[in-house]
Amino acid sequence: MRVLVLNPGSSTLKTALVEDGVATRSDNVATPHGDETEVAGVLADWGPYDAVGIRFVHGGPRHLEPVRVADAVLADLDEAADLAPLHNPSSLAATRAALAAAVEVPVVACFDTTFHRTMSPAAHTYALPKEWNRRWALRRYGFHGLSHEYAAGRAARMLGLPLERLRVVVCHLGGGASLCAVAGGVSVDTTMGFTPLAGLVMQVRSGSLDPGLVLWLQRQGGVPLDELNEALERRSGLAGLSGTAGDLREILSLRARGDADAGLAFDVYRHRLVREIGAMVASAGGLDVLVFTGGVGEGSAEVRGAVADDLAWLGVGIDERPDVAGDRDLTASGARVRTLVVEAREDLQIAAAVQGLLAE
Repeated sequence: MRVLVLNPGSSTLKTALVEDGVATRSDNVATPHGDETEVAGVLADWGPYDAVGIRFVHGGPRHLEPVRVADAVLADLDEAADLAPLHNPSSLAATRAALAAAVEVPVVACFDTTFHRTMSPAAHTYALPKEWNRRWALRRYGFHGLSHEYAAGRAARMLGLPLERLRVVVCHLGGGASLCAVAGGVSVDTTMGFTPLAGLVMQVRSGSLDPGLVLWLQRQGGVPLDELNEALERRSGLAGLSGTAGDLREILSLRARGDADAGLAFDVYRHRLVREIGAMVASAGGLDVLVFTGGVGEGSAEVRGAVADDLAWLGVGIDERPDVAGDRDLTASGARVRTLVVEAREDLQIAAAVQGLLAE
């Protein structure tokens, strides 16, 4: 089966043509937010294909499994758009373009929330009034699931061991960032929650905050709701702390030159990352494999080294090989925990999900 995979972001469109599990063509282009013209061009030029798979960050409460898109599904996803405002609107635009351009081809929505549907009620339930949880389907959904699922499976294959026997923590580190604890082959915990705003410090997102602080900013600080939302989603995280655009490479460069704000930004990022890895280890019941993926996870030896230093007590030790790229084993001699770098391949995971759904 030939699956055309569309992975729309807030400012980029990643595309891939995957045939029987192998990407035969791929591209990553900058696009205006929600631009349907670029998507239409890909749909017209990249044929023939048997199906289209589109990544959605959030499927809302009604969609925790891949689903073939029809009018009712599209209406559900429209309702969930504000739960992932940086990504879902672009995915909706791409979906509409695909439905209009490829009327005879099945279009399948694949969700970052799917992998985390296996979390126990203890892990996904918020301690809120039960009537609220039931009325609005409030729960920790978790995100980056397509990346976490692929990375965990790929790590097991690299080690030649069954995933079901491994306790894995996957670190998806990029502009957005989250961790996932994988035990028994499934997700048992993750750092993001009801929306992708929770958890780790990210490039422009705050990560988890004391809800009392947010209420204080509204009541005593007088910060309007729209401004608060915009600040937490787009002006916080590494960007907010450093006064830069939040690119970790720039922050590391400024830190090396003695910039105090950049130094604090990295220290906060590092502290939260290591602390939350510890939480994921507890949820997994231990740690056999630590996996780094995503742009920062794959590209920043400094981040990986900082994590390894802080988790040496847990048996993590790495041996960087600057001359080696791609998927690789960084485990130092004598380290109890295996540490791997795995290229993020959501395209392959989406194609597999599409093929599995349509084969049913």
